[in-house]
Amino acid sequence: MSLKTAIVWFRQDLRIADNPALHHTLENGYAIIPLFILDDENAAQWRRGGARRWWLHQSLGALNGDLREHMVFRVGDAAEMLANLIDETGAVAVFWNRCYEPWQIKRDEAIKSGLSDNGIAVKSFNGSLLWEPWNISKGDGTPYRVFTPFYKRACLEASPPREPLERPARITYADHSANIGALDDLKLMPDVSWYESMSEFWEVGEDDAHKRLNHFLQHGLAGYKGDRNRPDMDNVSRMSPYLTNGEISPHQIWYKARSYAAAHKVPNSDIDSFCSELGWREFSYALLYHFPHVTWDNLQEKFNDFPWKSQDSDDLERWRRGQTGIPIVDAGMRQLWQTGWMHNRVRMIVASLLVKNMLVHWHRGAEWFWDCLVDADLANNSASWQWVAGSGADAAPYFRIFNPVTQGEKFDPKGHYVRKYVPELAHMDDKYLHKPWESTNPPANYPAPIVDLKNSREEALAAFKGIKNLE
Repeated sequence: MSLKTAIVWFRQDLRIADNPALHHTLENGYAIIPLFILDDENAAQWRRGGARRWWLHQSLGALNGDLREHMVFRVGDAAEMLANLIDETGAVAVFWNRCYEPWQIKRDEAIKSGLSDNGIAVKSFNGSLLWEPWNISKGDGTPYRVFTPFYKRACLEASPPREPLERPARITYADHSANIGALDDLKLMPDVSWYESMSEFWEVGEDDAHKRLNHFLQHGLAGYKGDRNRPDMDNVSRMSPYLTNGEISPHQIWYKARSYAAAHKVPNSDIDSFCSELGWREFSYALLYHFPHVTWDNLQEKFNDFPWKSQDSDDLERWRRGQTGIPIVDAGMRQLWQTGWMHNRVRMIVASLLVKNMLVHWHRGAEWFWDCLVDADLANNSASWQWVAGSGADAAPYFRIFNPVTQGEKFDPKGHYVRKYVPELAHMDDKYLHKPWESTNPPANYPAPIVDLKNSREEALAAFKGIKNLE
């Protein structure tokens, strides 16, 4: 007797282990058709940027290899692609893991309703968050807007995250005659070859996600709390792109990190600090779920009338290309361009310069990060830029303007990070490395600062005080 056929719709869960939708399908005796749909039609403004499309191409190739080349590839409206594949294969069920972007929630609800009305079994699962956002709320039922009580009072006092699911021992694939398509049909690889340097920096796929995690646990977890702000050191996990694309789940990271910390007597301060970073990811998704307009609209409406400058396009381009004349900023922006990733402390520094010293709308920074980051994540990207701008939840106070010179001197004291990405400064004395304009002999091939840091800070404070007075 042949097994019933179910479609497992892979989305932002490009892995086999700890994949609840796949696990449910196999546990219930279905033969599977693994499917990926590139649905830029519904994504519209939020279609993946260039860096993530490059990563997705590599990740899907790795996953398809793990699935013995059984994956079906489709491009177009997801509802239409699913209906067509069901007709072609006689599948009786569709299972997937949930996504939380507003456009995906809207689309998936319509798909689920339509499939159910047509007699197709359909069910979705949580494969990407430790806690469902609708289960975390304040005592009065309203959503949290401040991280610390969200994480400490709600998440940590809630039920612990579920244990991760093991990799299935055996996968049974459905026998069907539908055209499976090809990965190249998705046309994910960018036309511009800037991604070539990224391929030297990253190994992509489920196996590589766990290799990267193991490396971090062994070499970066101890000392994490103190050194995670140092871009010149290896005390950050770099797990964000693997999480964003679902090659590893937060449940796997949460339990493996805690298990390692216990076995190797890692200080509680380090493991707690690391897990709280997963908590920040949860907080960003909770904000996105409860306030879906946060992707583009100021969460604090008083910022709608903020006097952003109509910034000269040449200045914005200098920021994008790492030619601001401010070393730690230029190092970060060049790291982004070369690797598709930027150290988190440096992300805050470069964002602060753009939004506060240059008074450029946070939209411009969010757009650039969306296109250039391999870990571009709608929840984190939106929440983080609004945090720096002061317009979001639990936002940085208006008077917090990062001084890139003191930040560089504190977190890159020997200049290893700056010298790596800004070779024009390779031979600068440590004293002037983060402020070469003060040297009597600044390098001729490095630009002057794009803004006067002191004057631009005062201008920004005046603008933000004006908004504060509207309260």
